[in-house]
Amino acid sequence: QVQLVESGGGLVQAGGSLRVSCAVSGRTSSSYVMGWFRQAPGKEREFVAAISRSGGSTSYAESVKGRFTISRDNAKNTVYLQMNSLKPEDTAVYYCAARVRLGIIYTDSMWDYWGQGTQVTVSS
Repeated sequence: QVQLVESGGGLVQAGGSLRVSCAVSGRTSSSYVMGWFRQAPGKEREFVAAISRSGGSTSYAESVKGRFTISRDNAKNTVYLQMNSLKPEDTAVYYCAARVRLGIIYTDSMWDYWGQGTQVTVSS
């Protein structure tokens, strides 16, 4: 059984930067496609970014493209989401997710494992 633990959330001003991390335990992270989703109050959870097992392929939601960068360090079993030029609308709980099968899928129901989430708040 794999466990995902997010860290690094917090409060930041608009235009600022923040990096959230996801530590993978129970099985090597290279076994999974990894992704980040977020859920704002009163809204459904949405896809943010994902990265292939090797890190050679990434995908981003249009709303974060050019501002966010997903990366992974399989030696450390950790996935990162670097968030730059943050906007108040980026405020949400950010969730790390892992997918056993190949392919980057944007639907949260197709992901197999989830972390508990970390709060990111961007003030205007």
